Amino acid sequence: MVQVVDATNFVTASEAAYQAFKTATLLKTLSVNALIMGESGVGKKSLASFILPDASIIDASNFDELFGAIESSDAIIITNIDNSPNIKRLIQTIQHNSIRVIATSKQSFHNEFTDDLFSVKFDIPSLSHRPEDVAVLINLFQEEATQLFGGGKKLDLRNFTPDLSQNAKSLKRQVMVNYLLEDIKDSELMGIIENYLYEKLGSNSDYRKFLYLYEVPLIKAGLQRFKSQLQLSDKLGLNRNTLRKKIAENKKYLTGEDDE
Repeated sequence: MVQVVDATNFVTASEAAYQAFKTATLLKTLSVNALIMGESGVGKKSLASFILPDASIIDASNFDELFGAIESSDAIIITNIDNSPNIKRLIQTIQHNSIRVIATSKQSFHNEFTDDLFSVKFDIPSLSHRPEDVAVLINLFQEEATQLFGGGKKLDLRNFTPDLSQNAKSLKRQVMVNYLLEDIKDSELMGIIENYLYEKLGSNSDYRKFLYLYEVPLIKAGLQRFKSQLQLSDKLGLNRNTLRKKIAENKKYLTGEDDE
């Protein structure tokens, strides 16, 4: 059964996520320090907050704030501990004050000073290895978009390729943007492009320089819909050689072009 651990949307549809959640559940009952590793956006902070719901959350790069919290707390969550400017001193201070720590770091982080501090270490795999969780997160983010922006529409997922470059972070942004664009008006779309271009204009070749903003989405949408360059050239009223030339000119923006 899919379970959402908390408001930050850590889901357990995949076996890997479920095992990570089981470990976190066990850690709630134990007074041990743990290190949760993984890429950005995989849910490390979510599980850390699940384990220590009342603890302060401080990034390791905020050295002075972090040391002040260690001196005055019984338990703390340290994010990105691998970014600490002085891990040795940090670990020694934690041990001296005998506080409980749940920390997060990049995937497979190793440091000689952390081995003695953390009794438990575990990785959360990237979403690219957790497709079951991706599907659930898309639905959760759609529901959140509906609450934020109103309406009851669903995304058209037929040509939706999840952006997992930053795992849940990039996926959420993608879903939100796509939700807003589902029924965007011409005037709103032109306003977005206008705002984008405002600070970029200034050379005497700007017309050709920014023509790709129109041509690339038109060609990509056309190839997806009509499946061939031959049909697309007919629908656009372009000579086939002209279309080929435009595809070649915009090659760096176009991927997976279909041919006839």
